[in-house]
Amino acid sequence: MSSPLNTAACSHARSISLPSRSHPTIPQIQELVVQLRPVETTSLSLSEIKCKLSGLGDLLDYFDKFLLLPQTQQALSRDCNEKLADELLDGLLLLLDVCGTAEDVLSEAKEHTQELQSMLRRRRGDEFELSKEVAEYLASRKKAKKVIDKVLKDLKTKSNCSDKGNDNTTIVDMSRQIQGLILSTLQSLLFCISGLKTQSRLSSWTLVSNLMTSKHVACGEEAMERNEFEKVDAALDTLLGHKAKKSCNLRIENFRTELGKLEMCIEDLEEELECLHRGLIKARVSLLNILNH
Repeated sequence: MSSPLNTAACSHARSISLPSRSHPTIPQIQELVVQLRPVETTSLSLSEIKCKLSGLGDLLDYFDKFLLLPQTQQALSRDCNEKLADELLDGLLLLLDVCGTAEDVLSEAKEHTQELQSMLRRRRGDEFELSKEVAEYLASRKKAKKVIDKVLKDLKTKSNCSDKGNDNTTIVDMSRQIQGLILSTLQSLLFCISGLKTQSRLSSWTLVSNLMTSKHVACGEEAMERNEFEKVDAALDTLLGHKAKKSCNLRIENFRTELGKLEMCIEDLEEELECLHRGLIKARVSLLNILNH
């Protein structure tokens, strides 16, 4: 089997043209492709990524309708060789893997976020239990970063489908562009999730006791422009780094607020990723049915 997004069949792909009679689905796909083109991989906010994921779900829906057109199926069945078929199918499989990784990382992050929120609401209770939850949250962030780093490193060894063929006058080039858009958006999401800033204070658990018992209200630092993951990391870093025995009620409340925002953000992203996952499966099944016909 060829590697995902292989260009070995690129010259042959040019012969698989779009249907001569333009179907309404085609301009819709082309318009969305233009709208969703990435500007810079790591510059998107999580809200922008959510919007892009939603748009990509619509794009996949149009693409699946396009695949179901009789003229599209005839062209693919007639002209798509084995190498090209592998490229298209493996590309979708790669995207499913990356999407699944993002879903897993978000699910674990949400679980630890909810546990931390629950513990903070009961912070008058067991301080050791709170420090344990904080430790588990930090460990989960470290694990997530390690997983994401591996995925991003693996992707570097594979061709970026957005670089393969910029002319969408062929069915294959259209597929490559769509896969490229999805991959770049998922990479942006993984970059956003992986922003760790609190690991240097993993040994500072004694500071949690100060957070539980102190009474003086202190103001938090002015936050830079960060995504929701980074804001939680920064708020936790501020808590763990506050060594003076003063009240940190404001800091604790800020941490709880950022955790709540992060949880809502994760839920929105999970919903869009689930739709994207379904769309990828649907498109791959449609391609399999056409190519195996």
